[in-house]
Order: sequence, then C-alpha cells, then structure tokens
Amino acid sequence: MNILLFGKGGQVGWELQRSLAPLGELVALDFDSTDHCGSFTDLKGLADTVRELKPDVIVNAAAHTAVDKAESEPELVRQLNALAPGRLAQEAASVGAWLVHYSTDYVFDGSGSRAWVESDTPAPLSVYGRTKLEGEQLIQATGPRHLIFRTSWVYAARGGNFAKTMLRLAQERERLTVIDDQIGAPTGAELLADVTAHAIRHVLQRSSDGGLYHLAAAGETSWFDYAKHVLAQAKALRPNLQIKATEVLPVPTSAFPTPAQRPHNSRLDTRKLQATFGLQLPPWQSGVNRMLTETL
Repeated sequence: MNILLFGKGGQVGWELQRSLAPLGELVALDFDSTDHCGSFTDLKGLADTVRELKPDVIVNAAAHTAVDKAESEPELVRQLNALAPGRLAQEAASVGAWLVHYSTDYVFDGSGSRAWVESDTPAPLSVYGRTKLEGEQLIQATGPRHLIFRTSWVYAARGGNFAKTMLRLAQERERLTVIDDQIGAPTGAELLADVTAHAIRHVLQRSSDGGLYHLAAAGETSWFDYAKHVLAQAKALRPNLQIKATEVLPVPTSAFPTPAQRPHNSRLDTRKLQATFGLQLPPWQSGVNRMLTETL
C-alpha cells in the first residue's frame, strides 16, 4: 500500500509518520518539501503530486489552526482549510484513493451541554470553524472514499501546548486565572495517529464504514480543571519542581477577549467511532499524564 501524508511537520502529522509507516510505503510532505509539492497554497502542485504518486491512501494533517489569526486572513484560511482539501478530494476520486481528513468541534456553536453527534447541524462561530466545515462539505460532495475525523483540544509532547504553558506560567506567577466555562476533552496527537492507522486498515477491508466520525479522548474537563490536573501531576512526577503559583482561579471566557469566538461546549460523542472500529478510547487524563512524563 502506498500512503501520501500532507502536513508531516505538525503535531498530528509528526505522530502519523510513526503510526502509518507499518502500513506500507509512506511519502510524507510538508509545505516546504522540495521533492514533491506539499504546499496547500499551490492547488495545481497538489494535484500533480497525487497524479504522479498515485497513492492508495491520502492522509491530510495540514491545516491553518491559528484560530485568532484566522479572523484577519479569511482568504488564506479558506485556501488551506477548504479549497486544498477539496482539490485533494477530486484527485483522490480520480486515482481511486482513500482520503483521510481531520476536522474540529469548532464546526458547532458550542451551545448546550450534550455531547455533539455526527448528525447534529453545524453552526460555526469563527473563520476557522467555517472553513473547516467547508472542507468537510467539499470532500463529501466530491465523493471519494473518505474518513473525516472531528476532534478537539489537540496537544502533543512535541511543540507548544496548554499544559506546557500552564507549567511555565506557574513557575513565573503567584496567581493564575484559567477559563472554566469551556468544556471538552484534551486529545493527544498520538491517539489520533494510532486510531487513524487502525481505521485505515479497517476500511480497506470494509469500505462501507467510511464517513464522518467524532474522535476525542474519553471524559470531559474545563481548561481550569485541566490546568489543576497538570500542576498536580507535575508535582507528583517532580516533587522538586519550583511552582510559584499558590492560587489557580476560575474565570469566564469573557475575562479573556479574543478575535475569534470559541465554543463553550466542545464535547464530542464518540460512540459511533468506538462501535464501528471496535475501540475503547482512553480517558483524557492518561494521555496528558503520559505527555507530562515524557516532557518533564
């Protein structure tokens, strides 16, 4: 099997290089790759790459994910999050390849407290959310065999993440304030990559199981409780860690105004994915703890 991966330098793309390698021959590209075009600003180049390599599976881990910056550059964001995935869908259909794509809880408006299911009506609040939804729709309308995974609160040991930021601030400040009215499940890039590899193997045997799935770690938390968990776990792992913060206080989203509006309810119902692929998704704490063990 020949696999073509876009976005190899991102958090999810980095882990996908590991998880996809045992499945077949892997060509992994980024926006600055020189051997083949991996830039999502070059639609013709992307098409030429797919036509030349004729992969069996295309995995797209590339995206514009700077949610606030997206508000000031909507045309670029649409190119990266919607038009380029749409073009990949066209080329996947033409060469008979599967297309795997990642989307987000930001396609929903964050209302209510029930976990979102795949059939709920999207109503994105931001440029990022709208373009990710359009990317989904273009893939579905074009009609290649596909897997679309909506996920939430993605982190990885490699690069920056919320946990690392909280640990740094806790060593610099005596008092931290953290948002407590946004609820979701921190989801590790490792988990996304491993489930992706499992799902690809599955749909190659049962193509009827392709489609749209919600994929996130089990359980739920607020950013405030996430921060408290990170600090407690860090102290348990490294008792000599110099934590200056003596107070961690909950505040509403309104305390931190941002250009992009964020959903309050980022809960994703993953029962469809678990039932279809025979998986049990681990609690969010286990992935965060493992990441902290690796980085501390």
